[in-house]
Amino acid sequence: MRKRLEFKSVTLLLITVLLMGIFAGCGNNNTATTAPPATTAAPGATTAAPAAKLSGQVIIDGSGTVYPLMAHIAEQYMTTKEADVSVQVGRAGSSAGFKKFIPGELDLVDASRAIKTEEKEELEKNGYDYDAEVLEIKIALDGLTIVINKDNTWATEMTRDEIVNMYLSKAIKADDKVLWSDIRPEWPSEEVKFFGPNENHGTYEFFYEVILKKQDMVATANLQQEYSTLVDLVSKDKNAIAFFGFGYYVNNQDKIQAVKVDFGNGPVEPTLATIGEDLPYAGFTRPVFTYVNLRYAKEKPQVLDYAKYVVSEEGAAKLAGENGFAPLPAEVYAEYMSVLEAIK
Repeated sequence: MRKRLEFKSVTLLLITVLLMGIFAGCGNNNTATTAPPATTAAPGATTAAPAAKLSGQVIIDGSGTVYPLMAHIAEQYMTTKEADVSVQVGRAGSSAGFKKFIPGELDLVDASRAIKTEEKEELEKNGYDYDAEVLEIKIALDGLTIVINKDNTWATEMTRDEIVNMYLSKAIKADDKVLWSDIRPEWPSEEVKFFGPNENHGTYEFFYEVILKKQDMVATANLQQEYSTLVDLVSKDKNAIAFFGFGYYVNNQDKIQAVKVDFGNGPVEPTLATIGEDLPYAGFTRPVFTYVNLRYAKEKPQVLDYAKYVVSEEGAAKLAGENGFAPLPAEVYAEYMSVLEAIK
């Protein structure tokens, strides 16, 4: 009896499996079967493919002035958008950065002054069509800031001409040893200690070429590579004076103070409200830039994506003010975005 029951059970099982195969075959006339989708789209709707995940590196170097802003943009990009992309930002200086950018060592180069004609020519010699393969992006506006020691109570306000002439010591006296009293008789008869960034930096070139009109700077000027060193030197010397970007002043107001500059209509303090090409601090306002190697932007998706992020609402437009720069109008960034969006 037990064997008979076992035989019936096996027979029923075989019949059940056979019937399931028949019913399944009736439901599909195709020879190949596919698994149903996990979700079903509504009638008429299209399902977008997920964006490809980016990886790789973006290499940037150049301006020490632009560095805090670009480093902040890079940090936000890696944190909020593309965690697998490594954005490396250096601060060798504008001129030093262009020397790396010209032979193709960088994806982007930051600069606190515009690219020079001779640098464009060097790019052409290295096989680049500057107009077609390099994009100049004006990223924000900076206010060249004249800073003094916290204990300096006399030179808190100066005219533009006084600042220029003291750095052109021969306009005051021939021996290059400038006293505060040489500028205004009522000021102390103590030697002015001049400081500034060295020739690697676009800030030096802007000051020398635009402000000093390419005239020789005072021979006693102590020029440094690191802006942090300049802040430290000024903070420790009552007779010190230096020039650099507004951002480095803003982040060190506990150590140094800014000189209010009279451009002809009264002393103006550098602030985000006064820095601008049509604002009261216009006399010492300058644009700062980043340059994109478009050849690499076409070859490396992460480079193009990062360049777009720089000019997006989450990039320079949002972060410029937090780093001591005046952002540009939204339509300016939108124009750069249109150029980048057209790259295939």
